[in-house]
Amino acid sequence: MARRAQPISAFPGAGAALIVAALILGTLAAVALRAEAGRGFAASDWAALRFTLSQATLSAVLSVGLAIGLARALARRRFFGRTALIALLGAPFILPVIVAILGLLTVFGRAGWVSQILGFFGQEPLQIYGLHGVVLAHVFFNLPLATRLILQGWQEIPAERFRLAAQLGAGSRAMWQLLEAPMLLRVVPGALAVVFAICLSSFAVALTLGGGPRATTIELAIYQAFRFDFDLGRAALLSAVQLCLTGLAGFVALRVSAGDGVGAGLDRALRRWDGATPLARCLDGAWIVLAALFLILPLLAVVISGISGLFLLKAPVWMAALTSIGVASLSTLLLLALALPMAAAVALGRSTLIEIAGILGLAASPLVIGTGLFIVIYPIADPFALALPVTALVNAVMALPFALRILVPRAREVMARYGRLALSLNMAGGPFLWRVFLPRMRAQIGFAAGLGAALSMGDLGVITLFADPEVATLPLQVYRLMGAYRMEAAAGAALLLLMLSMGAFWILDRGGRWHAEA
Repeated sequence: MARRAQPISAFPGAGAALIVAALILGTLAAVALRAEAGRGFAASDWAALRFTLSQATLSAVLSVGLAIGLARALARRRFFGRTALIALLGAPFILPVIVAILGLLTVFGRAGWVSQILGFFGQEPLQIYGLHGVVLAHVFFNLPLATRLILQGWQEIPAERFRLAAQLGAGSRAMWQLLEAPMLLRVVPGALAVVFAICLSSFAVALTLGGGPRATTIELAIYQAFRFDFDLGRAALLSAVQLCLTGLAGFVALRVSAGDGVGAGLDRALRRWDGATPLARCLDGAWIVLAALFLILPLLAVVISGISGLFLLKAPVWMAALTSIGVASLSTLLLLALALPMAAAVALGRSTLIEIAGILGLAASPLVIGTGLFIVIYPIADPFALALPVTALVNAVMALPFALRILVPRAREVMARYGRLALSLNMAGGPFLWRVFLPRMRAQIGFAAGLGAALSMGDLGVITLFADPEVATLPLQVYRLMGAYRMEAAAGAALLLLMLSMGAFWILDRGGRWHAEA
């Protein structure tokens, strides 16, 4: 049977998917071949494994536990600024990790705002380094994600069920037992699995707030094996273990997150009669205010402390900023070069293998891929000379699953709406691509490009393996300033990084939507 004609070819998408699969699977194969399984785990490696699992478990439980109260409060309340607060819940996803950590240190550190208040009352200052600091940072990053996942579950409960429960005289406790608890039993396991998987691969958090024999993750142990011991066999073995952990956690997260809904309603506005009591109003208000302060204060601290620090920045920081802009630009171009043909191929129905290649990056952490690339490059070239292009490439691959999530739905819609019409007009190939497909994808392209640029601009991962003292991106430069206890200059550099990351996202996202509206 002849294959049905298509307005554009799926071969570029298949080629891009093949490149991504070869890169990820090839580096993982290099790690597996280089790993010296016979040498076994040292005591420090077992300690790193235990710490990795314990901090991820604590972070997931605390993030999701706090998210339940916050999501319930947001589901029951309508107030001025609610939309802005829910939008703020998405900010930590594109926020540079090193910026958030510096803000948390300013608020919760030994000399931070909270410690100063405790000192006024004669109490000991907070200790943020170690397990509690890592967990605090993970809660800051993952509480918003868990809240959005659980809030979506509350919003899926039809308004008619709450109305019927109120008409039957059900109180707050009865509504919890009949409507909310069953929903949480369906949604919470998936949220726990997702947050746990994310916390397994949080190298920058462990690098800045962890360290030491009692607070080292597997990824941090990989970094130490590279930078301090140059023990490629041990680094490869640890990378293989990290791959197994993240792959298993990702598989569990996908399986647990899949589930049936709670039914459909008539899309009426949701009204919550169970939240009308003064006690319920006070509790919901407390959840919302405390969560808003927890998310806003670290960012405010970076801005306040960074304004004066901007004037202390020297030439190496500005050079690092230019380097980050170059790496982010190259990474964004590579991301779009891979994501657009893959999205088009998926929209044409060539979905299974290409989509699998697109999400491979979720199963391997950037540090594991960086380890594999180092092992592959080391015998034939100087890996440190290729630090910047390798960083850009890995950043693009890591952002690819999110870009495809943005691009594929719109690409399917464009193909379904205009594909047959274009063929009837003999408009295929290049004319369809430039006149129909890309113009109608501008908003999604801008959003994906902005997201990829922001994530690459703030990345502190692969560059730590490959960079030498003369080469640094802005996040790495901020980390070096913090390590040298030049906190005021670090705050200024962090504010600059925050402005560059958010500015790149806003310019590209707004540019795509502006063209779409024009």
